[in-house]
Amino acid sequence: MPLVPLQADVLGPDFRVETISLPPDPEGPVVATLVTLEPERPNGRAVLHVHGFADYFFHTEYARWWADRGYAFYALDLRKYGRSLRDHQTPHYVADLAEYFAEIDLTWWRITQRDGHREVIASGHSTGGLTVPLWVQERRPAELRAMVLNSPWFDMQGAAWLRSPATRLAIERLGTSRPMQEIPRRISDVYGRSLHREHGGEWDYDLTWKPLESRPVYVGWLRAVRRGHALLHAGLDIDSPTLVLSSARSFFGEQTEETAATHDIVLDVEQIRRWASSVGRHVTSIAIEGAIHDVVLSRPPVRTQAYDVLGRWLEAWVDERGQPTG
Repeated sequence: MPLVPLQADVLGPDFRVETISLPPDPEGPVVATLVTLEPERPNGRAVLHVHGFADYFFHTEYARWWADRGYAFYALDLRKYGRSLRDHQTPHYVADLAEYFAEIDLTWWRITQRDGHREVIASGHSTGGLTVPLWVQERRPAELRAMVLNSPWFDMQGAAWLRSPATRLAIERLGTSRPMQEIPRRISDVYGRSLHREHGGEWDYDLTWKPLESRPVYVGWLRAVRRGHALLHAGLDIDSPTLVLSSARSFFGEQTEETAATHDIVLDVEQIRRWASSVGRHVTSIAIEGAIHDVVLSRPPVRTQAYDVLGRWLEAWVDERGQPTG
């Protein structure tokens, strides 16, 4: 258990929160934030979840699903996101995804050394689904039992020219010379509206932490992501069982309420499935019909299917009865 008492989180008294101080960067002081939900009947294991771009942790149903199975659930709001964002900071900006390794390191220490969990499942969504396996590849934590990647961002979606060598070179050069240059793009609020309770969705979350219109994208940050993609595409060597969840379909045309609620309108799911095997030697990739980008925020029947898939995979490959065959 934690050595110091934790404070109640905005999600309610069952969720506890602590601030993790990090070394300052050129913008000033930096922190990350760790949210914890303890199970009523612990099994000695834990989950660490990392969110995606323009996001933060508010997924109480996902946390309780794990806690109901005895897992202590930890969710990390990375630097410059959500609970960790400070007024002097550029939201979400880092020049290298490895900058996040500092807060993941300190969180992993809290989970395994301070709180005594000897087996941990790492969970990541979208950009977090790219960052988590890169961290695992670099750190090789002995306590890692498995990974769950929810619509991980494995490649640059869109027209083929966006993935061309010329575009990669341009991003690399501009990211070095003008890292804070904003990339012009049309930002739609369709996805956000499909989620938020005040706009026809199911979920209640802080729109200052997760805006309907997403966030600006800067060349230096995109360079960091593309470097991460390149590392993944070269092939990681993670032998822990990994589940990759995605929607069955993407849709990038003129959006309606129905397409936004039944497709991934953020990432290309064919790219997710194409690159899933690059994570390591023991990957299960499942496409969920009718799921959205954040699979665990889909409509209730779809979420039921996703949790059924997660439960079967957990029993087969993570519980004592199932052992990875490598």
